[in-house]
Amino acid sequence: MKNRRILSIALIAGALFIGQTTFAQEDEMMEEKTVMVGGAEMYPSKNIVENAVNSKDHTTLVAAVKAAGLVQTLAGPGPFTVFAPTNQAFADLPEGTVETLLKPENKKTLSTILTYHVIAGKVNAADLIALVEKNNGSATVPTVAGGSLTFTVEDGDVYIEDEKGGTAMVTIADVNQSNGVIHVVDAVLLPAKK
Repeated sequence: MKNRRILSIALIAGALFIGQTTFAQEDEMMEEKTVMVGGAEMYPSKNIVENAVNSKDHTTLVAAVKAAGLVQTLAGPGPFTVFAPTNQAFADLPEGTVETLLKPENKKTLSTILTYHVIAGKVNAADLIALVEKNNGSATVPTVAGGSLTFTVEDGDVYIEDEKGGTAMVTIADVNQSNGVIHVVDAVLLPAKK
């Protein structure tokens, strides 16, 4: 009888503990600040790849990341800062460019272009703006691909110039990820040919 009572108390205590843990996890998820991108919530507890696959505005980018073999890298610990071009940004490239880049024989070129959109570390918009202000209106930052991007700020908006003179504007900033941050951009950035 005594063993049954102890077992009953242990089961009740265990159930209460599990229930509290579940409520704590649900509360944590409800408190998690999400940002809407491409019609989907981006969760800071998920990594760059886990979030990007849910954005209907980034299906071309996701296809390119897969074709370039960068899924594992961008799902890794990072931290990474990714400037994520929208589907429209890819559509604005000359006709046939995306299709050509997605071919297996162009994997190296595609990988270079994609990693040109990545800088090491987690750099939010406030950090970029402070860096630009510290450097008299313009800041050049190295990319994972080895080239550099030049940042400027105009009326509170962050602009990025690539090595070919093309520009992109950050349209959605500070989409926090478990392994970094994403800034959505309105153009594909291109490195100088080496």
